[in-house]
This record gives sequence, structure tokens and C-alpha cells, in this order.
Amino acid sequence: MAGRDRVARLMRQLASAACRCPAHSHAHTHHQGASQHATTGRKTDYAFEMASANIRYGEGVTREIGMDLHNMGAQNVCLMTDTNLSGLPPVRAVLDSLVQHGVKYKCYNNVRVEPTDSSFKEAINFAKKEDFDVYVAVGGGSVIDTCKAANLYASHPEADFLDFVNAPIGKGKPITGTLKPLIAVPTTAGTGSETTGVAIFDYEPLKAKTGIANRALRPVLGIVDPLHTLHMPQRVAANSGFDVLCHALESYTALPYSQRSPCPSNPLLRPAYQGSNPISDVWARHALHFVAKYMKRAVRNPDDIEARSSMHLASVFAGIGFGNAGVHLCHGMSYPIAGNVKTFKAKDYNVDHPIVPHGLSVVLTSPAVFAFTASMCPERHLEAAEILGTDIRNVKRADAGRILAETLRNFLFDLEVEDGLSAIGYNQQDVPDLVKGTIPQERVTKLSPRSHTEEDLSELFIASMKLY
Repeated sequence: MAGRDRVARLMRQLASAACRCPAHSHAHTHHQGASQHATTGRKTDYAFEMASANIRYGEGVTREIGMDLHNMGAQNVCLMTDTNLSGLPPVRAVLDSLVQHGVKYKCYNNVRVEPTDSSFKEAINFAKKEDFDVYVAVGGGSVIDTCKAANLYASHPEADFLDFVNAPIGKGKPITGTLKPLIAVPTTAGTGSETTGVAIFDYEPLKAKTGIANRALRPVLGIVDPLHTLHMPQRVAANSGFDVLCHALESYTALPYSQRSPCPSNPLLRPAYQGSNPISDVWARHALHFVAKYMKRAVRNPDDIEARSSMHLASVFAGIGFGNAGVHLCHGMSYPIAGNVKTFKAKDYNVDHPIVPHGLSVVLTSPAVFAFTASMCPERHLEAAEILGTDIRNVKRADAGRILAETLRNFLFDLEVEDGLSAIGYNQQDVPDLVKGTIPQERVTKLSPRSHTEEDLSELFIASMKLY
């Protein structure tokens, strides 16, 4: 009985310590969650599910991958990377380990940075031609996401490409078949794709990003070797870090899981992005602390192994958080920003096509977005501003949005980020197309703590044209 009493006391303490913001107070749902289930007609969810890849972290840990594949009994491995990485130390370390341990493999190094449906299909065709039993992705989010898609469709050879793509662009069918094991070796500190069941790509017909989201896509192992981040150029490190920042901020301020609808009639239908929850909150806050302490150092000094290693961990932390809670408006609005790129080519990206890197496309709207969402959970917005270095003593809750927006603008200015959407080639005449590309992103935009209209989205894009 004493043990039960201690557990009961702990649960009461957790409940009393919960955030009391309107969008994050769960008190009104406690009595329902204990007695009602998905089959009783409840409109919003009553549970969340926590899932993550296994993570192995350590300097030089890549050398173990050959042993892992040998231990798994791998007979024919598909190794995916991109042309920029194929001659760099991270890929060489993987190949050396595979050769040392006698692992048979074939390499696909034509992954597109910021992949499209066309580049996904090229990788899928490569995977379908061979009977691969394990997949290995060495690279940033583009490589890992492409490898997830190749594994998925090679394991479901009869599926149409849009079958598993998120609705309303695709059919959003659940994945019921078994995929082959996938090991991810991330070389950037941003996407957290080694922890998530999400694969993002540009859907060229709509000029907007979308993706595939299902826990079945999650790698069985993420090998996080901080030595690989030393090879990131300065702007790649910055833009990767902005993705970490927004993953943490958006998942922490997302609509609570208990307010997300509809309530699934079957656990299989519960989405990977479920809304903010007590476990994801821990990871998001921890990631924010690391970003505040290490990101500027990691960008400014590529030889600062402590800072670069810490941002690699922050990417994992944020990935575990948002991989279960989800993201919202910054990411939803980023997809048409990247998809409608005209001529802008980001510095330090060795590509032959215009590109707005994912992290940059996400962070440019962050001041406007968090000024907009703050009224729903001001305490969380103020806490984020405080973690990022702002003194919030004696401030009013009503000023939370302004304060976090100013904090973000100062952070971006210090890291020499382009001055808003106008600096990457957009103007107000582009706003209708940007809004049009955001509307289908319901998988993430519905997790905004504040509901929004098309007019709201237009105003957010306009407010993001200039930052400083």
C-alpha cells in the first residue's frame, strides 16, 4: 500500500504542476480520459504514444556499423548517400567498416538535397531492382528520408506512390506490411530524421512539400557520430540548427494531444504527430537549452567539437520530441516557401538547382508565427524566450508573443540570417501561392494551438517578408 500511496502522490504532484495555459491545461479532460475510450464516441483523443528509434552516440561510433550488419545477418545492403558526401569521411568510415566485416552492399549516391517526388521515385526504382535486406542511410535529412521512402515502396512493390503520402495530397493509407531494417547515420545536426517515422519531399505538381508519416518508417538504429558534424560548412550548420530550434519550439507549443481530433477508432489510426504531451515536452525543453548554449558557437567555429557534438545531441532530443508531438505553422508554411523557390541559392550548398534549405524556410516565419500563437499558451512562449536568453521578470503574459518574436529576431540577426522572405526572392504578389501551398499541410497546421484562416496565413507571410 505504501508504494501505491507514493505513486498516487506523485501523480497528484504532476497534475498540479501541469501548465495552466488554456491550450495546455488537461484538467478538464482527466475525468473523461479515465472512463472513456475511442469507441465510445469521444471527439478528441485521450491517449498518446511514445516511440523512438534506438540511438547510439559517441565519437567514432560509425566504425561499429559493419559489426551491426554482420550481427543482423545482412546479405545485401542498400547504402544511400548524396554526391557531396560520397567522397567525405562519414561515407568512407561506413564503407571501411562494411568492407572490414565482409558485408555485401550496393551504393546509391544520387540522392537530391531537398528531395522531390521525382528523386524519391528514382531511389525507389533503384531499391526495387535488388533484393535488399537492410538499408543504410548516410547523410542529412534528405538522404535519410529518401532511404525511408525507398525501403517503404520496395517493401510494397504494388503500391501507387500516392498511397502512403499524407492526405489530402495523397491517400494517407496506413502501412500494414513489414519494412526492412534501416540504419541511419546522420551527418547534419538538424532534422532528427534518425528518430522519426517521417519522410519529407517536394511534391512538384503543387510546388509544396509534403511527406509520408508512419511509425513503420522509423530507423531501427540511429548511429550519431559527432565527428561527422565537423564537416558541415557554416551555413549548413546554421540552417540545420534552425530546424532543431523550430522542432523544439513548435512541438512544445503544439495543440495538446488531448485536444487533437478525431479520436482514433483504432490505435493503428493514431497519427505519429499527436500533439504536445508530457514526455515530448521534456525533450523539447532540453533541446532548447542546448540550442541556447551551443548553437552560435557551433556555427561560428566549425572546430568547436563540444558545440557541434552538443548540437548533434540537440537534434536527437528535438527529434524524439517532435517525432511524437509534431510541429505546426512554421513547418506548414515552410513547405511552399521551399517548393516555390525561384532563383535563390543558399550559400555553402553545393547544388546545381535553386534551393531554400529546410531550416531556413522554417525559421524565417518563426517570429510572426509565435507572435500569433502566444495568446493560447503564453507561459510556454515566455519560458521559451527565457531559455533563449531573455529576461522575462516583470513581463506581462499578454506580451508573450512580442517578447518571443523579439528574442527570435535577435537570435537570427546574430547568426546573419537573410532579412525575411523578401531576401530570398519573394514579394507580396507571391503570398496567394504561398497560402495555397500551406492549406494542404493539415497534418501539421492542425496542431497549431491557435486556429487560423487563410487571411491569417496571408498576414503571417506578409509579416515575414522582412525580419529586422
